[in-house]
Amino acid sequence: MSTNRRDFLKTGATAALGLSGFTLITPDVLGKSMGYVAPSDKVNLACIGIGNRGNEIIKALHKTGLCNVVALCDVDMGAKQTLEVMNMFPQAKKYQDFRKMFDEIGGEFEAVSIATPDFSHFPVTMMALAEGKHVYVEKPMARTFLEVELMMAAAKKNPKLVTQMGNQGHSEGNYFQFKTWKEAGVIKDVTAITAHMNSRRRWHGWDPNISQFPAGEAIPDTLNWDVWTSQAQPHAFNKDFHNGQWRCWYDFGMGALGDWGAHIMDTAHEFLELGLPYEINPVKLSGHNSFFFPMSTTLEFKFPERGTMPPLTITWYDGLDNIPAVPDGYGVSELDPNIPPPSNGQIQPAKLNPGKIIYSKELTFKGGSHGSTLSIIPSEKAKEWESKLPEVPQSPSNHFENFLKACKGEEKTRSPFEIAGPLSQVFCLGVLAQWTGLKLEFDRETKQITNNAMANQLLMGLPPRKGWEEFYKV
Repeated sequence: MSTNRRDFLKTGATAALGLSGFTLITPDVLGKSMGYVAPSDKVNLACIGIGNRGNEIIKALHKTGLCNVVALCDVDMGAKQTLEVMNMFPQAKKYQDFRKMFDEIGGEFEAVSIATPDFSHFPVTMMALAEGKHVYVEKPMARTFLEVELMMAAAKKNPKLVTQMGNQGHSEGNYFQFKTWKEAGVIKDVTAITAHMNSRRRWHGWDPNISQFPAGEAIPDTLNWDVWTSQAQPHAFNKDFHNGQWRCWYDFGMGALGDWGAHIMDTAHEFLELGLPYEINPVKLSGHNSFFFPMSTTLEFKFPERGTMPPLTITWYDGLDNIPAVPDGYGVSELDPNIPPPSNGQIQPAKLNPGKIIYSKELTFKGGSHGSTLSIIPSEKAKEWESKLPEVPQSPSNHFENFLKACKGEEKTRSPFEIAGPLSQVFCLGVLAQWTGLKLEFDRETKQITNNAMANQLLMGLPPRKGWEEFYKV
């Protein structure tokens, strides 16, 4: 029912009963006061990618009570990982090709959620924005620097459309704490950040002496491999490209950096106004090859002065044997307490959960991943600052509510493309340094790599597969 018709029925009924000056309490108003949202007031949502991580996103969006799931799309529709969501929404229309979904029922939804592999975020997002749909897309935004640039341009061209990247920490405690502490001057003059993710990855245990991609296998009956491939270069199907295994390969995924970087670096990147680095240096690449990600990686991202803020270097560590040193007074909450600290004050832990250490001229902060809040270390310094810390506001909405409320005009998204895009491009540059093994010198103004012509060409990625060129037009 349209807003005009709803308003007409309210005012018409009031006038007919001679009750001018009174407000007619309708069932939908009564329901709202009790936490109920009428279906007509919900966002009609189409979900692309419904298995695995897509399953979790769809359930989280649905749990808000702010959306109607009207369409489901997955290239492997009917496979085991898609059945739970299919059974949850039996009335939703089902598709294997997102292009066909837009063509046939594009007028039946206002927003999309996208939880496809990293490389295929791009074409779905570009079509959604071109068709006037709000977009929730998993992190990172895309696989190549150019694709992220085009996604930002498409969003800017359609400013009434809401965009949100799925780094949920942007709607949790860490976001509001970092923002408040930065504005209050608690976090200032940051010169270095250690970011670390040292858990086992899918490719650990593979042979880095690989000389070709794995051999083709029979395509499962439920899978449309052609649509799965989308704009990427053609590959014969192999189980190690599918169901999350795509994260391992440069052709499809973004490795540990793209997977976890957005949950670890995001608030520092936004509130310290880092933008793009001027240098990316692959300090360590153990097990380096041209096909899948290294067994261990250390990357330096160097950022210049920004206004009154000093230059800053983020050092990224991944790999089981590549755990960074932590400062004296770090604590034992995320370390193996059986490892005694060395006398030099730099502890080399045996185990370290994903997170970060932020070094400023005066204070050092320890933080985890996603929404985990920061603490000042060592504990003596934390006690000294305890009474001086500002009150941190609570989040008014989780990341999924924030997106849907923004679609309804009630909030602004906290991770829109203009914020999430440069962060995603940091990861694109980092992955390019991993892939090529080259130190990259980057011009932040022209957005060009200046010290290697081949690497500069790779900012654009390989040409799209024939038939998918249209998505590269804004």
